[in-house]
Amino acid sequence: MATTQSASVNALGRKPSAMTKTGKRWVALGLLLALLALAVVACGTAAAADPSPTAQISAAASTSPNAGTAAGAASPSASATPAPAALEPAKAGADPASLIGFLFTPLFQAMFLLLSGLYALTGNVVLAIVLMTLMIRLVSIRLSSRQIVSQKRIQKLAPELRELTKELQRRHKGDRVAIQQGTQQFYKERGISQTAGCLPSLLQMGLLFPMYWVIRDGLTNWNPSAMFHVFGVNLMPSIQCPNPDHIVNGVIDKAAPCINTVVFGINVGQPQVLFNLPLGFFTLGVSALAVGAGLLQFVQSRMLMPPAAESDPSASTQRTMMVIFPFFSIIYGGFFPAGVFVYWITTSIFSIVQQFLIVGWGSIFPLFGWDPSFARDHTPRFPVTMPEPVNAGKSLAATRYKPEERAASAASTVRPNTHKRASRRGRRR
Repeated sequence: MATTQSASVNALGRKPSAMTKTGKRWVALGLLLALLALAVVACGTAAAADPSPTAQISAAASTSPNAGTAAGAASPSASATPAPAALEPAKAGADPASLIGFLFTPLFQAMFLLLSGLYALTGNVVLAIVLMTLMIRLVSIRLSSRQIVSQKRIQKLAPELRELTKELQRRHKGDRVAIQQGTQQFYKERGISQTAGCLPSLLQMGLLFPMYWVIRDGLTNWNPSAMFHVFGVNLMPSIQCPNPDHIVNGVIDKAAPCINTVVFGINVGQPQVLFNLPLGFFTLGVSALAVGAGLLQFVQSRMLMPPAAESDPSASTQRTMMVIFPFFSIIYGGFFPAGVFVYWITTSIFSIVQQFLIVGWGSIFPLFGWDPSFARDHTPRFPVTMPEPVNAGKSLAATRYKPEERAASAASTVRPNTHKRASRRGRRR
């Protein structure tokens, strides 16, 4: 998406003005509000119905052989600290958040069912997250391939587009609408869609928040059995929730999740923090998974980084953003569940392999002055080719003058001085 937007700015052939910067701020604010809306949707989707303390005590008592004793023992603790509620599908309410959560319940439930089914198949929650991520990426592989190809084609057309922009500015004298129409005509002639990279980015961002809530609330809940039922049919009979291993003397340990989320000593449902790094205004929780995810996202972004252009400030800005943004995930390491970074690492590795097959090493090298020969001579397995021009010879892109042709045309229109008359200076009257 970022590449497409920067290409549109390049197409206008002007330096960012104050109005452009203000527009960018509004776009950034709109994206932030959209992300917050998605978070609210996911939160409402994963929200469980909170039963009253009396109902919680009754539920705990009904699972105990000695109902009276269990209820009596649970009453003081329940009144002091309410037990966590079982995870249930969101119900439609009067407020908009509940209604939106109810509408998006099928997406959350489908992802949770898929993750639970893979866990039941493998018995390892990390392996289940990895397999689920690979399945999602395989389903959307055609869209992501179109995004990569579109970005590289726009980058290849950037020099020619800059020349076209100069011609458009010369012909239309600052008419932005006409310049934009000519640029769109140029892309249409070359068979390139400027919005081809938007849908995969939106899809990936749209799945990130449901994945976050599935890992944080679904995997860590003591009784998500209600999410296993679709139209009254239990689709996960092999997973028993509450977990029988968590029932001691007829009392359920509601602090322990039904699904085992601990792998190699790491709880994927909780943040994995090696140490806290105080930075003055906040404390950064350093996570090895977050650092690994940031480095892989840096490699992924650098492969598709546009080439440096001295006369193109927007391309330089885009290169800077593609270097800085991947490391933002390190900041999330202190409060995002470890399972989210397992998802990020898996999807980044998948993207790196996919990009390597299409663009090769891309713009990774030279890296700190290192330019290996295997990167210079490498030919990708599926190289990006430019489509055949449509309506060739009819568009402005085909009829514009090249620099040398423009100079020859200008020289041919100058009337030569064949009379060679003497100047009036020095002539006698």
